[in-house]
Amino acid sequence: MPAYRPPKIRSSEITPREVYLKRREFLGAATFGAMTLYGAGKASAAALTTVRSKYTVDEKLTPIKDVTTYNNFYEFGLDKGDPAALAGKFKPLPWTIKVDGMVNKPGTFDIEALMKEFPIEERVYRMRCVEAWSMVIPWNGFPLASLLDKVEPQGSAKYVAFETVVRPEEMPGQAGLFQSLNWPYVEGLRMDEARHPLALLAVGLYGETLPNQNGAPVRLVVPWKYGFKGIKSIVRITLTDQQPKNTWQVTNPQEYGFYANVNPAVDHPRWSQATERRIGESGFFGASRHPTLPFNGYADEVASLYDGMDLRVNF
Repeated sequence: MPAYRPPKIRSSEITPREVYLKRREFLGAATFGAMTLYGAGKASAAALTTVRSKYTVDEKLTPIKDVTTYNNFYEFGLDKGDPAALAGKFKPLPWTIKVDGMVNKPGTFDIEALMKEFPIEERVYRMRCVEAWSMVIPWNGFPLASLLDKVEPQGSAKYVAFETVVRPEEMPGQAGLFQSLNWPYVEGLRMDEARHPLALLAVGLYGETLPNQNGAPVRLVVPWKYGFKGIKSIVRITLTDQQPKNTWQVTNPQEYGFYANVNPAVDHPRWSQATERRIGESGFFGASRHPTLPFNGYADEVASLYDGMDLRVNF
């Protein structure tokens, strides 16, 4: 099956990619390009303006080819290339997210309506996988806090739980072909983590709609945590007073825990976390390696969330 490619918007609606990649060198905060709403296999006439935000890093972007073909998304398969090869049947529209639990205004929200309601920002984040590889990705999305504000969390809510879609007819990993996990995939954040300005609900990357293999139509991005916290294809968000389990914690509690903050001083039980292999870059002996930064380089923004905690307890 040919690899899925995200729908393209008309050339009149978006800056050419060559210009897009160069313009951050001289543009300040400004409107740039446009982002297509999801359509049934083709671009919709409607488009969202994407606003460049203050959140960026001065590092080389990972090529879009690598971002969209080197993926962990076990709902489609175990190998890195499986999601791109096997996600073509997945239908990201129509799509709704149910938000319930300890909120004053629970509801079920259409993703296209949310994309119109909340300004879509470009945010360039580092992404660090627990497997010791990394990327630098220009995401497009809106703060998770915007959706939480909409449903009015109750004071008793302490955690936010997430659940991905279950569609074994469209996701061969869930059908047993590559069975490895219990479905649905679940994740969770503490309330203060979920409301942190860095926590993003991504609906695109590189100025284009989010490809199926990257978690279409909406996924979580928390850049100071290992990538498995970034649950994909979200269908439900529940606010609760109990710490939720996450899929990898349930599957292998000896190696994975709830917080999963990036910490080069705490090795995975089976490998070092001191350095990372940057996908898409070449070094003298192969892929270039970078030193891993505490909280993935976001310590100034998020370290205060964990004052008094033993940061060695990541897994």
